[in-house]
Amino acid sequence: MKQYLGVALGMVAGSVLGAGAITALHAQAKPPAYFVVEINKINDAEGFKTITQRPVGGAEVAKGLGGRYLVRGGNITALDGTPPQRLIVYEFDSVEKAQAFNNSSYMKEVNAIRDKTTEARSFIVEGKPQ
Repeated sequence: MKQYLGVALGMVAGSVLGAGAITALHAQAKPPAYFVVEINKINDAEGFKTITQRPVGGAEVAKGLGGRYLVRGGNITALDGTPPQRLIVYEFDSVEKAQAFNNSSYMKEVNAIRDKTTEARSFIVEGKPQ
């Protein structure tokens, strides 16, 4: 009888531990975040070029925060509506890291230049958990 009680308690304990581990794994799956810059019109091309001529670029700053470039360019094919002139997309592990990138001294300087030379907007969008 004691033998059956020990096996039963072991099964219950194993089930509880397994359920806890699965819950913890699901809680760790954070969705990625995408930092997007949409440049609809460049008003001052020479002034805008100063962004690309900086000694340290966005890729290096993003990498320091666990991010990476996904899209950086101006070759956009419109499917519906007017596309932006340029689109930049970075991927980060979390919304917090994307916000930290936006709050970096690098991005503050870039945003100041972009505000003066373009008609643009930037935003962060949360992706699906993987």
